[in-house]
Amino acid sequence: METTFLKSIFDNDFYKFTMQHAVIKLFPKAKVRYGFINRGKHMFPPGFADLLRKSVDAMANLRLTKNEKEYLAKYCPYLDPTYLDFLQGYNYDPSEVQITQEGSEIKVTIEGFWYRTILWEVPLMALISELFYKSNHLIRLNDDAIKTITKDKIDSYNKLGVSILEFGTRRRHSYDVHVLINETLHNFGSESFIGTSNVHFAMVNNIRPLGTHAHEWFMFHAAQYGFKMANLISLEHWTQVYGGDLGIALTDTYTTDVFFEQFDKKYSKLFDGVRHDSGDPIEFAQKVITHYTKMGIDPKSKVIVFSDSLNYNKVKSITDFCKGKIKMSFGIGTNFTNDVGLPSMNMVVKLTDVKLDNTHWQGVVKLSDEKNKNTGTPEMIALAKEVLGIK
Repeated sequence: METTFLKSIFDNDFYKFTMQHAVIKLFPKAKVRYGFINRGKHMFPPGFADLLRKSVDAMANLRLTKNEKEYLAKYCPYLDPTYLDFLQGYNYDPSEVQITQEGSEIKVTIEGFWYRTILWEVPLMALISELFYKSNHLIRLNDDAIKTITKDKIDSYNKLGVSILEFGTRRRHSYDVHVLINETLHNFGSESFIGTSNVHFAMVNNIRPLGTHAHEWFMFHAAQYGFKMANLISLEHWTQVYGGDLGIALTDTYTTDVFFEQFDKKYSKLFDGVRHDSGDPIEFAQKVITHYTKMGIDPKSKVIVFSDSLNYNKVKSITDFCKGKIKMSFGIGTNFTNDVGLPSMNMVVKLTDVKLDNTHWQGVVKLSDEKNKNTGTPEMIALAKEVLGIK
């Protein structure tokens, strides 16, 4: 069966590169492990692991091109020239990825230096998704139907007057569908569509890529500095590297309530806003507005980036609540890139363990605003809750 190959080292979410840049500067000796979690209990056909292995091995051939390097220098001036040189010499090492299959279950783990392995997660998930549909011989809607669906969606968002971002790389149906989506959004979304988190498609459209950091940034800091200090030192290190650029803070690694206890006036002023990724979005928006008001900051000067399983109805209800109170934008993923007449996949790749300088491997924890999104061992989750006073 035909496998799938990525076409560019840029076919990845931007926050992977921004975090890689920061990791190289601050934690060059840290090692990590990631693991694939099959939340949707998807059944993988015989030989799937071999197909995935071929796709992963082929990624060793990807290199940053001269044009790609020039694009980053132009649109992302906060990335050091030394980092761009590093990226030009970087290549994926497939030996960092282990893939096995037992029956219809696959196991995928990643292990190595954090500054190297951090780029694997998103393209790996994109490959798993595309190969899943291909190997199961599942037939999607035709190109014209997908374009029509996408055009109807962006037309609705245009009328709503909201800012829309495309965040759908990791669980896309396929690269070809991703191309169709971005072409359609670019052609018809002039009033609403402000860009994509995928660096490759941002470059194709000659716009800057969008994104800041992910949960793993905070999870690593918890292992290094303790649960109580994780949010604070994560934000401090981010500002140390970026000095005010890339100023959207992710709030829910150890619950939003804990985050806002530590999001003091300095960081509340310095960061442009926050990102919502789990829990009730209206409750979250109210918490954010209350927090900024309490800090003496006009909420209308700040922004919330909503990015949790969005569709039109959800976006409209959030907009109705937030309008006139706080700025907002919406990062839409699977609803754009995997609305092709087939069930979308439910899977993640998460940081599971870290190994700091001269220490043993240590499990990491994420305490989402939704209980079923927690990751880590039961013992570590219980410890984190106890330390943070979460009931």
